Amino acid sequence: MKKALNVFIALLLIIGLTWTPTIIVPSAQAVIDPKLEQTVLDIIRQNPEVVIESVQAYQKQQQEQQKQALQSFASQLKTNPQTIIADSPTTGSRSQKKILLEFSDFQCPYCAKAYETVEEFIAKHQDEVTLVYKHFPLIGIHPQALGAAKASWAAQQQGKFWPYYDALFTQQDSLGEDFYIELAENLDLDIEQFERDRNSRNADFAIQKDMELAAKIGIQGTPLFIFNGQVFSGAIPLSTLEEAL
Repeated sequence: MKKALNVFIALLLIIGLTWTPTIIVPSAQAVIDPKLEQTVLDIIRQNPEVVIESVQAYQKQQQEQQKQALQSFASQLKTNPQTIIADSPTTGSRSQKKILLEFSDFQCPYCAKAYETVEEFIAKHQDEVTLVYKHFPLIGIHPQALGAAKASWAAQQQGKFWPYYDALFTQQDSLGEDFYIELAENLDLDIEQFERDRNSRNADFAIQKDMELAAKIGIQGTPLFIFNGQVFSGAIPLSTLEEAL
């Protein structure tokens, strides 16, 4: 690492001694001294480990920042839960003393697997644990994730989020426009209101708000759970939640 630092300092000195300010007009590209560029490339070629060490140091720093952000968020969830829960759907204990917060995606196969574990856990501890759902549809890889999230939000407006949630996960292979309407009809929802709600700006805003929260604390995949000050990712086994409880 000391060698990497020395090489980095040398690079800075070279740039500082040889760089000449260039007036840049709109749409013009920055002008780089060919000799300076060659010198820098030569140093990098002679010391490739510097680049590797720099990347590793950056990755370590990012991981540490993400870990701190998640831990801070987990602490806030314990001390001031309502500010985080806000309008998100909840089930289980009304006391909100022990909160299992879930960031999930209705089209994610790992989320569907985790769903089974969470269902069993909440059924067993519904008098002491509150389950809170946060939307984190992975739009780039799951084309139905956002549509399912908006449909579930619309069901929530008529008090049927959790049965809709159950059906989306247990019938994950059926996700699509026809299924969303059929499911709303089976749950005796007002279809006109359902359609209006799921296509509304409010639905977009609610889901975007959850996604921004996930991004703020560094969540990159689903499912992710926060419970009793601890953070768990992936399709966790029931024993993990029991031990955390």
